[in-house]
Amino acid sequence: MNKTALLRILFISLLCNVTAIDSWGQTLTTLHYFDRSHGEGRDSNAALIKGTDGNFYGTTEYGGASHNCLDVGCGTVFKISRKGTLTILHSFSGPDGLYPYASLVQGKDRNFYGTTFGGGPYNNCFGVTCGTVFKITPAGKLTTLHNFCKRSGCPDGFQPLGALVQAGDGSLYGTTAGGGSGASCNLGCGTIFKITPAGALTVLHSFDNDDGANPSAALVLAHDRNFYGTTEYGGANNAGTVFKISAKGALTTLYSFCSQSDCSDGYLPLAALLQAKNGYLYGTTLIGGVSGDGTVFKISSRGVLTTLHSFDYNDGAALYAGLLQSRDGGLYGTTQAGGAQGDGTLFKISPAGTFTTLHSFQGTDGIYPFGGLVQGAGRNFYGTTGYGGGQGSDGTVFRLTVARK
Repeated sequence: MNKTALLRILFISLLCNVTAIDSWGQTLTTLHYFDRSHGEGRDSNAALIKGTDGNFYGTTEYGGASHNCLDVGCGTVFKISRKGTLTILHSFSGPDGLYPYASLVQGKDRNFYGTTFGGGPYNNCFGVTCGTVFKITPAGKLTTLHNFCKRSGCPDGFQPLGALVQAGDGSLYGTTAGGGSGASCNLGCGTIFKITPAGALTVLHSFDNDDGANPSAALVLAHDRNFYGTTEYGGANNAGTVFKISAKGALTTLYSFCSQSDCSDGYLPLAALLQAKNGYLYGTTLIGGVSGDGTVFKISSRGVLTTLHSFDYNDGAALYAGLLQSRDGGLYGTTQAGGAQGDGTLFKISPAGTFTTLHSFQGTDGIYPFGGLVQGAGRNFYGTTGYGGGQGSDGTVFRLTVARK
């Protein structure tokens, strides 16, 4: 075999490991394979965000340079360029937080704000560390703004799983999965809080099961200046809720899931809502629907819910992430499981409910995309997978280029 033929084979082999053009005409390119052995991180379970500098920023739940978390690592904050150059901005170590599960948000001051599920100095939340709110500069300097659960019983909440959202007043709003003053849950039903960029935290609402329990997603600030969100459990059927809350803390439960026969309207909404250009709120449920594999729904600000799509495993299952509305008006999302290989999918659905599977993961290009998508330039979408990919199977960062119809 001559040198030219050998180089051609090597090039084709490399291309097959990086780019996959599937039967729907979309192109998926793996930009980076995480490798915890290099101190990078693993289990990137949150959506990326696009920074004002054009780079993408994200978190990994585990991994990093610290050895304080046994062999799994305490998690990281990272930056990645559009071409795939990855930089670790911070490795958590415990006192400054553990296990950042949620996405970041870039504030008006161009710093990034986020939460960690655990860590901090307090272990009053029933034997485990309780979580933090942090600020990190684009250069990687981290400041802890709040350590949850200083007081016994955790009236300020504990273990935030969702991202923050910044309102027009500059304050950041978020949720905790546990704690609060509600007495109906053994570990507290969770809270909604406001925190200033300087770290002053106010609890706006403590859930008490009837109005919802255990919110695990970010809030969305709607056009009417109210916040809308979901709770994983609680409500009339203990299957989760959609709620509205004012900036002053007045909460209204808009919908309780599993209100329809066999939970055909969905069960366990884990993800944040999206307000689309038409004014409706769109969201997902982890399970439920006609086949039990999760749903996409739309809901009005008055609480009228319509199920747009019920997954049946072949087109995806287990929706941990919310939706993104692209510049073409379509709604894009991920399923953690299901699809052709059972490793998760990327999909598009119109606001009216027309559904298309865009990509089925197959291991080498990653598996289990827990987080949602973010749109970059043109028809390019960026995301992460929690596992799979190259050596170590520690997950990937990918770009999906959607074909123009």
